[in-house]
Amino acid sequence: MREDYSPHLQWTAAQAPLLRDELLRLANQNSGSFNPRGVRAVAEMLAPRFSALGASAQWFELPPYQSTADDGTQRERAVGPALRLRLRPEAPLQVFLGGHLDTVYGAEHPFQTARFVDDDTVHGPGVADLKGGLLAMWLALATLERTPWRERVGWEVLLNPDEEIGSTGSAPLLAEAAQRHRFGLIYEPSFPDGSLASSRKGSGNFEILVHGRAAHAGRNPQDGRNAIAAAARVIDAINGLQREGVTINPAYVRGGGPLNVIPDFCLFKFNVRTQQAGDEPWLQGELDRIFRAHGGDGIVFELRGGFTRPPKPLAAAQERLMDWVLDCGRALELPLAFKPTGGCCDGNNLAAHGLPNLDNLGVVGRDIHSDRETMRYSSLGERAQLSALLLMRVASGEWSWT
Repeated sequence: MREDYSPHLQWTAAQAPLLRDELLRLANQNSGSFNPRGVRAVAEMLAPRFSALGASAQWFELPPYQSTADDGTQRERAVGPALRLRLRPEAPLQVFLGGHLDTVYGAEHPFQTARFVDDDTVHGPGVADLKGGLLAMWLALATLERTPWRERVGWEVLLNPDEEIGSTGSAPLLAEAAQRHRFGLIYEPSFPDGSLASSRKGSGNFEILVHGRAAHAGRNPQDGRNAIAAAARVIDAINGLQREGVTINPAYVRGGGPLNVIPDFCLFKFNVRTQQAGDEPWLQGELDRIFRAHGGDGIVFELRGGFTRPPKPLAAAQERLMDWVLDCGRALELPLAFKPTGGCCDGNNLAAHGLPNLDNLGVVGRDIHSDRETMRYSSLGERAQLSALLLMRVASGEWSWT
């Protein structure tokens, strides 16, 4: 590592402890995916930090999130805005950085308060996923902007409000960003042991509306068609589709009513994880086969939803980024490793549109998506230094992306 990087990395390390109160402030502001005001409030807390670096800000109002209510009707739920911040769009090398504003903890969730359990452990909603990562991202860029090489790199940050619900509204912004950048850095939390994701599975969310026919359960049950019984058969068949690289999670069932009425409707929702592109048409074909086998005679299946994120396999350009980060880790005496994961994130979207990216550059945390979520606070400075060193090496010309 060049000696002239060291003073800048020392500055990064010195700034990280000063962000403790800011992390608590961000985490204590609820920003559940369906709390638009809270999501906007978090963005407004962060925007001045990036603007102080010279970035221009652009807000995007996104379409509402659509889902199926328990009675089968389509419902819309508002989501917060996305915030794009750009600096030097004319520079020869353009780098994308991304992180989400939303968390899985709604405004009604009991887990609302962040606190330091000890000097290096923060317990709170979103401290790892992803508010600690947002501060690590900002600190890395703040470090770059102090260097003499900054003019060679232009950067764009996208803070999106809907990653935890599939990024359906912000997907066009991600696709657009993928076309104008050389590589991307995403600040999802790392694994609890500090490892980063190499390949990722794809994901799809599906809804099946089962329509039957109501009848009196005692007087003329033979005239009814039990939607719940039909749903049970289909759920069992779909659950049996598990195969190598494909996992299916039946996660939500609603239906029925009075016990003396044959139920005429049932709603079933499930998630699918895929490993390769061919898994998607295979699943669609299997669903068609199951519907043909169990439908008819008054039972009708209606399929909604689909695949939202394709798999993110290893590619040569991504492996190059992985090598760069591993080398930065060695220079910082920060042990790093990569491993595949069944989880997915906005890195899947970017890769699908041709942008190589690393997507676990955020802080080290554990038990995310639960009320046990914690973050190792010292990892904020470590991960900010990791990204800052990578950006400096690219900006200085030590590494060239051609």
